[in-house]
Amino acid sequence: MAGIRRFGFGGSGWPRRLFAWRARRLPLATLLLTLALAPFLLWPSGPPSLYSLWSPALGLQVPTCESSRVLTLRVPPLRGDDVTELQMTLRQLSIYEGPIDGVFSPETAAAVTATRMKCGLSPIARVDTAFWEAVGADWLAANAQVRSAAAATPGAAAPPAPPEGDLLIVINIETVRLTLYAGGYPYKSYPVAIGRPGSPSPVGQWRVRNKGINVGPPFGTRWMGLSVPWGIYGVHGTNNPGSIGSMASGGCIRMFNWNVEELYEWVEVGTPVHIISPHWTASVRPSLPEGAVGLSVVFLQWQMQRLGWNAGDADGRLGGQTVEVIRDLESFYGLPVDGVADTDVLSLLDLGR
Repeated sequence: MAGIRRFGFGGSGWPRRLFAWRARRLPLATLLLTLALAPFLLWPSGPPSLYSLWSPALGLQVPTCESSRVLTLRVPPLRGDDVTELQMTLRQLSIYEGPIDGVFSPETAAAVTATRMKCGLSPIARVDTAFWEAVGADWLAANAQVRSAAAATPGAAAPPAPPEGDLLIVINIETVRLTLYAGGYPYKSYPVAIGRPGSPSPVGQWRVRNKGINVGPPFGTRWMGLSVPWGIYGVHGTNNPGSIGSMASGGCIRMFNWNVEELYEWVEVGTPVHIISPHWTASVRPSLPEGAVGLSVVFLQWQMQRLGWNAGDADGRLGGQTVEVIRDLESFYGLPVDGVADTDVLSLLDLGR
């Protein structure tokens, strides 16, 4: 089986040679103009916010499951789920009365400008990190009022009893539902929104690694981060309830706020969360060394589980028990014992192609 070749900016050094060539031959004014226009050529719908660029460099955990696009008034107008979420937020704040259509129209822009002025920001139609930070407290307060009024309504249903026994969360990508298991039995099921085809939710066997309350409008009223090693993903609420039941997120699992608030009270840090897609198949990249991470490792670990090998959780990390299983296979069949999931090991696991 031939190895998978990687293409991109790394390795060949061609971008560095290209810019060096340009620097030697272009006048300084032309070069400066090119650099100034570069963000708009690379991001036609608007460059990302500076926060989204420098936070990862500083080690801050910025969720990778939701868009950080800066919204401004453009021709043609910007469209998308992030605009829909913005419009719903503005409506909940009683600032916007226009359609919830996902189009950043002049009416939407006017509401944004009014909101920024109310929050003491510059009076421009721009939705960026500063905007969300400014409106976050008001949005959360508005949601709290709605929930309190609903709870105080005569005849409102009492909250369900807490589940007993060990808890397990299973999210089925194909049915678009989250099911909470207690003591090995289904306890309650919820509708969710999952990742779009271009940014799928990460299948695998994860655990809740952190929890947060009122982390910001795009993430609703509750956040439960997952132990995915190649990005920041979580189960969270939303201010776009119309997206529930569809493939709408950047990879996270969205829930109705009242559902995620209920689940949040029962789930502790360390609770297992399995994201499954029973009919999804994928090839496993050969020559996976110890320390490798990714979906190839998840499918390798799942296949080991199917064949009865105790490789630990399918957590996307090639280490620990997974490496021990590989070494046992290599030793038993007389192969070099190096713990690498090469083509011979994959063939023994019926993963050869």
